[in-house]
Amino acid sequence: MIRFENVSVTYGDAGEPTLRDLSLTVPEGELVLLVGPSGVGKSTLLGAVSGLVPHFTGGTLSGRVTVAGRDTRTHKPRELADVVGTVGQDPLAHFVTDTVEDELAYGMESLGLAPAVMRRRVEETLDLLGLAELRDRPIATLSGGQQQRVAIGSVLTPHPKVLVLDEPTSALDPAAAEDVLAVLQRLVHDLGTTVLMAEHRLERVVQYADQVLLLPEGVMGPPADVMAISPVHPPVVALGRLAGWTPLPLTIRDARRRATPLRTRLKDRTPQPPGALSPQPGTGLPGSGGAEGRAAAPGGQPPSSPRQGFGKGWGAGLSLFRRRTTGTHAPAPTLLLDVRALGVRRGRVEALRHIDIHVAPGETVALMGRNGAGKSTLLNTLVGMIPPTSGTALVGGRVPHRTDPRELIRQVGLVPQEPRDLLYADTVAAECSAADTDADAPPGTCRSLVSELLPGVADDTHPRDLSEGQRLALALAVVLTGRPPLLLLDEPTRGLDYAAKARLVAHLRELAAAGHAIVLATHDVELAAELAHRVVILAGGEVVADGPTSEVVVSSPAFSPQVAKILAPEPWLTVEQVRKAL
Repeated sequence: MIRFENVSVTYGDAGEPTLRDLSLTVPEGELVLLVGPSGVGKSTLLGAVSGLVPHFTGGTLSGRVTVAGRDTRTHKPRELADVVGTVGQDPLAHFVTDTVEDELAYGMESLGLAPAVMRRRVEETLDLLGLAELRDRPIATLSGGQQQRVAIGSVLTPHPKVLVLDEPTSALDPAAAEDVLAVLQRLVHDLGTTVLMAEHRLERVVQYADQVLLLPEGVMGPPADVMAISPVHPPVVALGRLAGWTPLPLTIRDARRRATPLRTRLKDRTPQPPGALSPQPGTGLPGSGGAEGRAAAPGGQPPSSPRQGFGKGWGAGLSLFRRRTTGTHAPAPTLLLDVRALGVRRGRVEALRHIDIHVAPGETVALMGRNGAGKSTLLNTLVGMIPPTSGTALVGGRVPHRTDPRELIRQVGLVPQEPRDLLYADTVAAECSAADTDADAPPGTCRSLVSELLPGVADDTHPRDLSEGQRLALALAVVLTGRPPLLLLDEPTRGLDYAAKARLVAHLRELAAAGHAIVLATHDVELAAELAHRVVILAGGEVVADGPTSEVVVSSPAFSPQVAKILAPEPWLTVEQVRKAL
């Protein structure tokens, strides 16, 4: 179905090709998973299948790529549309209509399908992806995860022979991700659809794959064989390697069958709590924030300059914190975030109801819940972008939507789901230089953070040419440069590989140890298990659980990490906890 023959792709003046001499064949009716570190060419390979590379992205493609016998160099994307359906990393770039139902029908209209056929397929897809209640909703009002499901549905309705999916579950909650993957598996098994998928959250998808392609090596084979040599692998594989299990398990069920001896070894040992490298919550007092820097338009007002951030006065504030906390009697910690009975209405939708959340210095809190539960709405309210309709929210003692943005940004920084909202310069170097200036940080501070989170990004690269994970790392570095007392992160690991995520976790732990408070909205249960002191679960705009991470996630099948499921009922959450105990 898909054939690569000595394919290389080079962009612009890049010294090295993104893909080099790649040859492979993907048979019809198989699900092939692309794995590898961020920036190794996974999106480029997918683009070469759909014809977007080189017709849309530019660059030079040598060799030959054929899909169902059509050469993608001589067939433009529109000439492949009846064969290949594509969903990129950014769902918003995919949409051409305003409402959910219209978007699902658009591709079929373009292909000239009969109205009766279109109606039937739209209804089938609405049911398959759990979108029936959203059929008349404007796409702009949906959550990121809901938008991702609509994007996937819009390419399913024309029934293409090949599906090309780039990070299809990155913005989905665990249950929605399982639903989407089950649909894809049904298409592969029942209809013979060929699926080529890149995904960093391997714990979700590797068990569904028929074959795995490892980049940049270009090695393709059965999932267990490739996972045995892959530098990126899910926790179940990491635990299998640690325990010496052969063959390596890919599913929770297989791992549980082999885990009895490991449970016995761990029975009398106690795991370190999540965030153990940070102080216990509430033991620090942050310094006051600093200069104008960058945030996601807090206060709902346009900033006086393109960039807003943090930094000036942070060193003095931290010194004050150290002076105040020395001696025998440290002061009681001050809440950096105090939310009481908060309600938010967006149009006809009551997005949040009676929310109570309190976050002290040094504390890391994970907000979890299904798509559309209100996580992003809460974060946007905390930076003043959305005024509450009832209750109160105080950030550093200030009411966000009534506080001047230049003052508010000294207290709180937000990294939104779409990192491009924070990026406006023409090069990575220019972004970092502006971030250093705005935060009154030493030159090179932001650049060193980018290199720490995601090595190998060139200074002269335009942010739009970065992968989704690389753009996220750049946006994170821009906000982290200012070291805000309260840091809000919306899906901070979307597009990041495991190594980049580990580096992010290490940096956030350092910030928490210095007295910063961190609130992250995430569907990444493994991140919550590693980093969060507390987990708050939202459902229908309400808090339904709030407690220590080990208690909340272990009791929830949907939000429990892989290690917890494998070693239950013992209270282990991460591979690192097991490694240290052994």
